[in-house]
Amino acid sequence: MNFPLAPRARPSAELPLSWIARALIALLAFASLSAATGTYNIRENGAVGDGKALDTDAINRTISQAAEAGGGTVLFPAGTYLSYSIRLKSNVALYLDQGATLLAAEPPADLTAGYDAPEPNPIADQFQDFGHSHWHNSLIWGENLENISILGPGRIFGRGLSRRSNRRDFLPEERWLAADAQPDLSLPKETHPAHDAPKPGAFGYPDPKEILPAGVGNKAIALKNCRNVIFRDFTIYHGGHFAILASGVDNLTCDNLKIDTNRDGIDLDCCQNARVSNCSVNSPRDDGICLKSSFALGYNRPTENVTITNCHVSGYEVGSFLDGTRQRNPAHAVSGGPVGRIKLGTESNGGFRNITISNCVFEYCRGLALESVDGALMEDITVSNLTLHDIVNAPIYIRLGARLRGPSQPAIGAARRIKISNVVASHVTADHGIILDGMPGSVLEDIELSHLLIQFAGGGTKEQGTREVPEMVTEYPDPSRYGILPSYGLFARHVKNLDLDHVELRYAKEDLRPCIFLQDVVGADFDHLKAASAANTPIFVLKNVTDFTVHQSPGLPDYQNAGPITDEKL
Repeated sequence: MNFPLAPRARPSAELPLSWIARALIALLAFASLSAATGTYNIRENGAVGDGKALDTDAINRTISQAAEAGGGTVLFPAGTYLSYSIRLKSNVALYLDQGATLLAAEPPADLTAGYDAPEPNPIADQFQDFGHSHWHNSLIWGENLENISILGPGRIFGRGLSRRSNRRDFLPEERWLAADAQPDLSLPKETHPAHDAPKPGAFGYPDPKEILPAGVGNKAIALKNCRNVIFRDFTIYHGGHFAILASGVDNLTCDNLKIDTNRDGIDLDCCQNARVSNCSVNSPRDDGICLKSSFALGYNRPTENVTITNCHVSGYEVGSFLDGTRQRNPAHAVSGGPVGRIKLGTESNGGFRNITISNCVFEYCRGLALESVDGALMEDITVSNLTLHDIVNAPIYIRLGARLRGPSQPAIGAARRIKISNVVASHVTADHGIILDGMPGSVLEDIELSHLLIQFAGGGTKEQGTREVPEMVTEYPDPSRYGILPSYGLFARHVKNLDLDHVELRYAKEDLRPCIFLQDVVGADFDHLKAASAANTPIFVLKNVTDFTVHQSPGLPDYQNAGPITDEKL
């Protein structure tokens, strides 16, 4: 069979029109395909991805395109996308592909451009620092949204974000930006004169040193009043003041995230029905995973129905977790050590209910902290299966205080029904054992510690064992403020119904302090306690203790005393 010959080529002058037509057809076909598949590539809306050209507008156009189509996935293919504020929309997912980096841009020195301005929040600004009360001044933010996701194996690098008042806080290899090309824009004098700053209220807020002008961003991801949210699989490096701040967010999942940052990693504030799982957070200068219930929304809202499981927190130098070197900062030896822990509090206006923490590892950081100091309930908390290594203060800290930072001087709260089990801790600082501290007239209730094995550094002296510990009920709660405690293993004060079952407390170096100090405790039951004790050193010091029992504990006779025991050593 003979096929007809192809027609002769048209004159070259007509080729451009032909190619333009073909390109338009291809573009329309791709747009149709994108709409059909629900995937929208930011490069098709003009994103360059070279790490130099600003891609903010292209990214936000693509998000709007997906939202207007009823929803879809906005794709960040491999490349480095320099950006200011990205505004999420309902029913839209961001997907950071392998090799994709979303890079937070440096604002210009004159702040003629940059991140979205922090929205006004004058009431909430009186009760916590600036970072908690604003969301729009972020690399990625959303408010009053539903059904949103950030997914994929790519990376968010918050290089241009403020961590408070000093943004020059990079690893040496990131100092390729010269100091004179990277001014500290957190507090530019020409746009933030002192006489324009709001006057601090009774609690010292708003703090003029923390207020950021329009154009400066201080969070990698911030959400307010959203629901049905998924964060999965990506990495955040240098997240600013908060790598993730979720306030008033319901039905939230954070899964398989890697965060290596200066300050807080994951903060869930006034959130309900949330899950944090399989996440690794390295944060030497602030908390790793932190639940809060602040007054940022303008009203009290509890954080409740939250699970934290299969997570790892640490306090190595920023960047050294991601590169695998896990470097320690020598300055930590004189600064109270790294932070990097899992914590409830300190902001605690709305309280905490129905919280479960399980199967987590703490490494070179502070210990678990559960705190209610702003007038709210902290109740029905279960913690199980923790491994702690190189812990720089109390391995377990439960605190009820009366800072009461909130409107109308709230009443003192309560902390009750807290159960902690199956904990192994080693290389724990000598300064602090477990701390359970209520306050006069407002006690911790129903605290149960079971199946714990904790090894402390030891080395305490007899003189330290006689030290009086001030109450500090109105101060910021942290074990570092207690100084060296008069017991190496457990310090419990103002507690009702305290049960220890199968707990072993020991030290690496002989410690001349008692193992356990109890003061103003009603109902203390010790079963199968193993406590290391130096010669001529008591295991227990009891002050104003009622209904005290010890049984089946090696080295101690079974003992029961209904009390009250005013001052006794065992």
